[in-house]
Order: sequence, then C-alpha cells, then structure tokens
Amino acid sequence: ITGSLALRDVTLTPDTLVFDSLKTKQLAPAHTFELKLKKLQITGVGILTAYFKKQVNVREIRLDKPSINMIFNKVPKKPDTAKAEKSLYEQISKTFKSIHVNAVNIVDADFDYINKSGTKKTKNSIKHLDITVKDFLLDSLSGRDTSRFYYTKDISFQLAGYKSVTKDKMYSMKVDTISGSAATKKVTINGFKLTPLYPELIFARKYNVQKDRYNLMFDKVEFNGVDFIGLNTDQKLHAKSLRIGPANVEVFMSRESPPPPGFDKGKNFPHMALRRLNIPAIIDTVKLRNVNLKYSEYNPASKKTGSVEFKALTGNILNVTNDSLRLSKNNHSLADLNSLLMGSGKLNVKIDFNLTDKSGAFTYSGSLGNFNMQKLNPLSKSLGLVEIESGNIQHVDFKATGNLRSASGSMNMLYTNLKVKLLSDNIDGEGTKKKGFLSFLANNILVKDENPKKGEAPRTATMTNTRINSASFFNLMWKTVFVGIKDIVGVGIVPEKNPVKQQKVIAKKIREQKREDRREARKAKREKN
Repeated sequence: ITGSLALRDVTLTPDTLVFDSLKTKQLAPAHTFELKLKKLQITGVGILTAYFKKQVNVREIRLDKPSINMIFNKVPKKPDTAKAEKSLYEQISKTFKSIHVNAVNIVDADFDYINKSGTKKTKNSIKHLDITVKDFLLDSLSGRDTSRFYYTKDISFQLAGYKSVTKDKMYSMKVDTISGSAATKKVTINGFKLTPLYPELIFARKYNVQKDRYNLMFDKVEFNGVDFIGLNTDQKLHAKSLRIGPANVEVFMSRESPPPPGFDKGKNFPHMALRRLNIPAIIDTVKLRNVNLKYSEYNPASKKTGSVEFKALTGNILNVTNDSLRLSKNNHSLADLNSLLMGSGKLNVKIDFNLTDKSGAFTYSGSLGNFNMQKLNPLSKSLGLVEIESGNIQHVDFKATGNLRSASGSMNMLYTNLKVKLLSDNIDGEGTKKKGFLSFLANNILVKDENPKKGEAPRTATMTNTRINSASFFNLMWKTVFVGIKDIVGVGIVPEKNPVKQQKVIAKKIREQKREDRREARKAKREKN
C-alpha cells in the first residue's frame, strides 16, 4: 500500500533560537534554509513498510515553484579532539532503519544564495532553476558509501533560457543552459552571450572617459573535476580543468575621451585581478580551445578604427589559483598559447605569471612564422598611421621580463622587401593623408628593407617600454615587442608621440568641434524660425 500527500502554500523557516544555541555549542550547521513554495507533493510512500519495518520508501518528492534561500554562516567548529557529533543516520536510527527516496524534483525555483560570513552580507540570485536529486538513501552504510554525494547518487541542476539586461542598461545577457552534476563533477554553460546595446562609437560616447566595450559569445564553458563538497563546506572552488571554447571575444575602445582619472589598469593584469576574487579558487588547467580574439581601437587622429585579430587561439594555462596553501607550494602560473595572427601567421606565446609578487612580475616569450606584413594594415593604418606596401616576415622570436610598470627584453626578426607609406594625423578634418615625400625619405633613408642585409649578420634588438596607467597588460606586452620591431627595421630613433600629450590635443580638438556643432545648430534653429 502506498500513499500520497499534497500541501499548498508551504513556508519553512529556521528557528533562530535553536541555531544560536547550537552555534554557542559549536554544533551549528554552516548552511540554513528558508523555503516558500506553491505546492509540495509526495507520492509513492510505502505506508505499511514504514510502520512495520521502520523503512521509509518514497517514489518522488516534488516542489513546484519554490523560493529557496540558502544562507551560509561562518560558524565555529569544535576541535578534532572533541566528541564527534552524531551522524544524520544516528539521529534517526531510533525511529527508522532507513529512508529511501527515488527522486526529489525541484521545478522552476527562485534560488538565493546569501553569504553572511564576511563583514558585508552578499547575495546571488538565480531564477527558474530546476534541481534533481537521484536515489537518496539514509541507512547504516550510506554515510560511508564513497559513490554517494551527501547520501545521494547524484544532485544535478539546470537553468535554461536565461535572459537579462545589465544594471547599467548597456548590455543584454543571454544563456541557453547552465547545468551541473555532482556525479559527473561537471558544470557546463552553453550559449553565453554578452551583447552591447549600442554600436561602437555611440557606446563610447555615452561615457566621459575611456570605457572598454565587450561583445562576447561563448559556445561552451565547462568546469571538470569540481569539488562540490569543498565548495559547499569551505566556500572554496577547486576544479581540475576549465575548458573555454569555441568562443568569440571582441573588445573595442575609443581614444576620443581621456582615461578615467586616477585609474590604473595595472590592477587588472590577469594575475593581479585573480587575487581580488572573493572566493579561494584553484583551477589546475584552463584549456582555451578555438577562441577568436579581436581588439579594436578608434583613433580620432585618423578618424578610423584599427583592429588586431588572433584567430583560433588554443592552449593551456596551468595552476590558476589565489589559494594561499596552493601558492605556498607553487606560486607560478604558466600559459602556452597558439593562434593565427590576423588569421594568417602562426604565433606562439608563453607567459610565466608570478602569482605572489607585489610588483606583478611576469616573463613572456614568443615566436611568429612566415607572415605577410600587409595583413597588419587594418591595425597600422588607423593606429600607427603607417601603411605597409610590402614586406614578408620569415621568423620572429622575442623574450621579455615585465611588471606593473615596465617590460624589457630582446628580439630577433628576419624579413624581406619592406616598404612603408607614412600617413598624416590630420586631427582637424580629413582623417589620414599620404605623406609622399616623407614616405620616400623613410623608405630610402630610415627603413631597412630586409634583415639580414646580404653579407651581414642578422640585426637584433633590445626592447624597453614603460607603461602608462591607462595601458593594459596586453598593451604593455605588444608595445614592448613593437619597440624591438622599430629598432630592427631602422625607425627606432624616431620618437613616439607622448600618448598623454596627444590625448590632450585630441580632447581639445573634440571640444572645439562640439562647440562649433552647437553654434551651427543654434544658427540653423534661428534661421528656421
């Protein structure tokens, strides 16, 4: 004989007096729960078995549209020498020999995770969440069954069709599915998109300072080997791997506006940002697989946008962690990445991050194979105001040491048939123009069209570059390499324009243009009236 039970408008709240008493005795659980639900349905309850054999068997417990608050409290625990608290089975053993539930289904839940362990309460919310618990068994042996996770064969979850707009109303966010399973130790995110709500320049002009604009599309992000027990009890994330890709990442920035005053992008160096995570994390290996990366920048001097692309970025990053115990054993994270520069040149870059150095120390090295330099024109014409008419790279290799403030190193670059055309930075009106005579001088006096020259040893270069506060980690890396390239091709003696002074000139011109536009608008309005 089996029975069923249905309850509507159910509310469960923890008894704070009991919790505080247990906390004083150092017996309080780390998590408490608050529950409200429209309907609770229990089906397939073995009534006679429960009464005569003291064995509770339930086919399904179903919770429809519940609101669940899971509250984490940092509670003191008795030392190991203290008397061990009773297991869950020991607490029910005088009443029942076993409790077995085939399935617990939580459907369309609103879930809030509230962390009260810090000085400030934090809250993370998830809507429309489905949770499935398979084969819950509580008896004399299940607590020691290593194939079970908290007495179950599996606890899994899925969130489907998530959509929202960011708080600043600048992006829409969409996720096809987020799913996870304690049995497989996986968390998978499919179809994540962060899409700007405005075109590039319109987006940039909504801010008074420089602001990166992101356009992200990740087909798949997957954590493997997740320690769910450690995540639950110690608030520590440990995963054997994080696989990212296929994915497309586009970043755009306009140089029209000044950098944010007092803001130093050094705090966002990858290994410095890792330290600011509000949870201890260990990821043994981050696996990048077929990630397309594009960085674009609008130059108001040329009135054009320049772009650099790294296609099919693939590689591994080892020992990504901010966990103090792990760092005491190994404080270096190593990246080995391969990509196609501008979709063509085979580029390999290795980076060694010192995860504990206060100055943000790192080293990097790389190599580039055969490459047609004209493919750099989408970048060089708009940002460098140089058009590459011809040039072929046979090989480049470089290595450098850096920190938050600067980088320096050495470079080798073998190339042939280099010819360039210089472009003017006509801020006042027409964008870029050709500098015919100066291009002639550059090609015939400054620019060395090949390396090595016939009968000569290959030229090498030393590289030194100092970072300004508005420059990012990757800006420091590529600008240091650019110093070496300039030196080898013969234009290292030509000083770069001071970016701060250039920004002030650009800002002044833009202000003047805006004032002129307002005057013209007022004049047109008067004439219309």
